[in-house]
Amino acid sequence: MSGILYVTGTPIGNLEDITLRQLRILQEVDFIIAEDTRVTRKLLTHFEIKNELVSYHKHSDNHTINYILDRIQNGENCAIVTDAGMPCISDPGEEIVKLCYERNISVQSVPGASAVITALSVSGGSTKQFVFYGFLPVDKKQRSAMLEELKTEFRTCVLYEAPHKLVKTVADLYKILGAERKLSLCRELTKIHEEVIRFSLQEAVNYYENHAPRGEYVLVLDGAEKSDNHKLNLEDAVSIAKAYLAQGMSATTATKLSAKETGIQKNLIYQALHHTGNS
Repeated sequence: MSGILYVTGTPIGNLEDITLRQLRILQEVDFIIAEDTRVTRKLLTHFEIKNELVSYHKHSDNHTINYILDRIQNGENCAIVTDAGMPCISDPGEEIVKLCYERNISVQSVPGASAVITALSVSGGSTKQFVFYGFLPVDKKQRSAMLEELKTEFRTCVLYEAPHKLVKTVADLYKILGAERKLSLCRELTKIHEEVIRFSLQEAVNYYENHAPRGEYVLVLDGAEKSDNHKLNLEDAVSIAKAYLAQGMSATTATKLSAKETGIQKNLIYQALHHTGNS
């Protein structure tokens, strides 16, 4: 009988945010796979947990991956962690989870802090609908394409950025999206120097002319105004209605709210939902 892979969250800064269940799982599993074993060892040492650590990161080869999967399949339980927060979110752990399902290995969540959700909750922007972009691409062509996508994205957008790239990213957003788009810059979340600054992209550019970025950042960008170069179509309206359905609303209520947001007729949205099997 195969073991279990526990997708285990860890604090994103403040160690007091660790949960009792996380501590128990980290103690009880047969081994732990970590993005950076040095970082994880500091966490385990703090909580007096002595457990085997196996390195797994984006450069790990097939031999390492098969070694991990074989051990779980042979009955050992394993916790996967990342340097901070929930593993497998914009993180190489997603490949391990995928491969576990291919091998019929049980995967369970041991949830914890997430920088995405933490930033959203304190951003002051809309949290009704959002999309997570992770880090902007380094490749110029891909980066330009994503910035153009952000220009017409009407949902709140969450991005990660390193301090040494922040000024350029803010400048690029200003250049493509314009001066008035609102942005919340969330820095050092849950740590001593936690800071959230909300201002326009113009104000952000001006601010970083005199302030050097420090720490890890999560950027929460307001969505585009729906009247600005983005006329919503039926497909958009159906997507919005599905999001409401996922929140447990009835098809009638979801359709009504979507129609109000998009200006698309209720009956058209309802019919489209019915055809996709969501009514």
